[in-house]
Amino acid sequence: MKDVWESVIGLEVHAQVIAQTKLFSSVPTTFGAKPNTQVSFVDAAFPGMLPVLNRFCVDQAIKTGLGLNAQIMLVSTFERKHYFYPDLPAGYQISQYQHPIVGEGWMEIETEIGEVRRIGIERLHLEQDAGKSVHDLDPHKTYIDLNRAGVALMEIVTKPDLRNAEETVAFLKKLRRTLRYLGTCDGNMEEGSLRADVNISLHQPGTPLGTRVEVKNVNSLRFIAQAITFEIARQTALLVAGQPVEMETRLFDAQTGETRTMRNKEEAQDYRYFPDPDLPPLRLEAAHIAQVQAALPELPDAKKKRLRTTFGLSAYDADLLISEPEFAAYYEETLEALLKGNNHRELTSHEAKIAANWVLGDFFSHLNRTGLSISSTPITPTRLAKLIHLILQETISGKIAKDVFALLETEEGDPMEIVTRRGWAQVTDIATIEALVLEVLAKETAQVAAYKAGKEQLFGYFVGQVMKASHGRANPQIVNAQLKKLLG
Repeated sequence: MKDVWESVIGLEVHAQVIAQTKLFSSVPTTFGAKPNTQVSFVDAAFPGMLPVLNRFCVDQAIKTGLGLNAQIMLVSTFERKHYFYPDLPAGYQISQYQHPIVGEGWMEIETEIGEVRRIGIERLHLEQDAGKSVHDLDPHKTYIDLNRAGVALMEIVTKPDLRNAEETVAFLKKLRRTLRYLGTCDGNMEEGSLRADVNISLHQPGTPLGTRVEVKNVNSLRFIAQAITFEIARQTALLVAGQPVEMETRLFDAQTGETRTMRNKEEAQDYRYFPDPDLPPLRLEAAHIAQVQAALPELPDAKKKRLRTTFGLSAYDADLLISEPEFAAYYEETLEALLKGNNHRELTSHEAKIAANWVLGDFFSHLNRTGLSISSTPITPTRLAKLIHLILQETISGKIAKDVFALLETEEGDPMEIVTRRGWAQVTDIATIEALVLEVLAKETAQVAAYKAGKEQLFGYFVGQVMKASHGRANPQIVNAQLKKLLG
């Protein structure tokens, strides 16, 4: 139809490399350091200073490329990308253009309707970051902090395969998760470790791609979705009115949810790329790439599939557990501790499911409520596994287990020690439970008569009364069995 427009989206994602030092100097990369305290002569572009490539950053790029199913190039080169900005001391950025370290690859995402789509990766290249301009310290001056100048970045460029805000957010979530599992970028968008330039264009199906507009440096998934939604609406309105979409770079305004013009969009020739004369071509050996690949950790998709296949977890539970590397590690350490508690007998899917329920339920609630991290919580995988073991062994009931869990936040010792101190061990003696049942039934003669007259829903009431009489310590299965026998 004449006024049907399809959006086409491509990303340029800037991921800060996890490394102790910068890409071309030995200066630390600690976030939050006092301004201009982590700057070398190379970072400040003093005359005569020569860059020295950080080998570790190269390996981080290789690892990321492999995690993105991409081709690692045996020969790559660094170029100088020229543009003026106050926090770019040299007047150029050392980057890669014609020959990047990583070539084409792909990553699969799942859409909201369950469709799996493969998003192409055009390239990944290494480059140095610029400094930071600080505008809010003085109404008339801009301050420059060069701590970030020279920090290693991986720019990950996608093919124009994304079609809407939902797909774009799904891709970025998957990419962030992958980078965090690989240990190559912490994905902290609030600190600027992961940010994206979003290229958006519209065209009618079956026609060439339209003029693209770039929304620059967006560091929030919510803002990226808002920027895409606004741009699609803005460009659609222009095209329907018969007006052209201008090729430009725009900024997203978080206050208004709109984009505004920043500058005309540059092309490659505007940057006057040429090979950096101070850096020879980077040559890699196939054996070294194979060595890096052999050391790759298990990635999210593979871990999710293994958890589902091995333990029978639902797709929903498995996805939550692998959403962050720390969550997955905590769950698997809990399973390992359970396995040890079972004398290394293979865990059943029932046991693994109970562990998943505790991690996703009470443990996640504990983290949210207390604000603690997994590394700082006193509820370690071993302590949680011992608590689950007490449930599985019917030493305590599920209700008592929740009380014990709450005490693990403040009390030392194993769960069994807490249970013993408070006398919370589950009552499993049949004679004792039978006496409790008889006592309850003797008090509830009217309800017993109603039950025998056909009001069977009262059975749950009797169970509750017996559990109350035992202060929650009676074994529920035995309580049910004795009630059925004595009411029968």
